[in-house]
Amino acid sequence: VQLQASGGGLVQAGGSLRLSCAASGRTFSSFAMGWFRQAPGKEREFVAAINWNGGTTSYADSVKGRFTISRVNAKNTVYLQMNSLKPEDTAVYYCAANLDYSAYARGPSVMNHWGKGTLVTVSS
Repeated sequence: VQLQASGGGLVQAGGSLRLSCAASGRTFSSFAMGWFRQAPGKEREFVAAINWNGGTTSYADSVKGRFTISRVNAKNTVYLQMNSLKPEDTAVYYCAANLDYSAYARGPSVMNHWGKGTLVTVSS
């Protein structure tokens, strides 16, 4: 599966953005999907994940209550709604696909597929 993330940009602290990740291929619904981010000088970190049918989600503690991951399998798309953004959310955001939802707990090194990142900048 090939992934293309979009929706990044510049926003003030407290604002909102919605990221999208469009997938090619007819097997999208087989994959658990997730978002990671990488800030300058830092390692890539987990943000959120969603299982194949959207029935199970997980979040990093730093974004719980502010970010929401969702998916529309008919559109081959996963979303990340980001509210109450903080300057520390500034990073390149990447979407990822993996057949095993539990893999997201093991970190970015085990992901099967990556999209190109989209930059989110939150100004104070």
